[in-house]
Amino acid sequence: MTLRRAKPEDAADVAEIWRSGWRDGHLGFVPQELVDVRTDGSFLARAAERIGDTTVAAIDGAVAGFIMVVGDEVEQVYVAAAHRGTGVADALMLEAERQVRANGHPKAWLAVVAGNQRARGFYERAGWTDEGPFDYLAAVGDGTIAVPCHRYTKAPGEAPSLH
Repeated sequence: MTLRRAKPEDAADVAEIWRSGWRDGHLGFVPQELVDVRTDGSFLARAAERIGDTTVAAIDGAVAGFIMVVGDEVEQVYVAAAHRGTGVADALMLEAERQVRANGHPKAWLAVVAGNQRARGFYERAGWTDEGPFDYLAAVGDGTIAVPCHRYTKAPGEAPSLH
């Protein structure tokens, strides 16, 4: 596995991983108005627009997962279903923490949809702290939609706590 900055030609692969993973973790847990605007085409358009914020994990040359980091926020973390449980997510999260630290921030944060127990468990095992519920304002067109989430934080480089 290699981690690298995304290239424009990665947009379609990133979009498919994003679309599939988003559906796995969000359907049934987010407002229907958000589901309605998260069309297949919307993922492709957003992936192409966000290539500059994207780092991909590649296995044998194919995109296996990606992160999008802006400032101190780890905005997106997705791994293709075939690569879940293989260490790809761990490597991407370490890279996200490194990028937040390189951006000059002492603490990283991310939003997790309240009902996405699989993701929440992963972040907690990786040492992230659940700071509680809040409404994440998802960008849609010229506006936003409030999505019930939990805010997770971690000081980059901080080891997971043993419970």
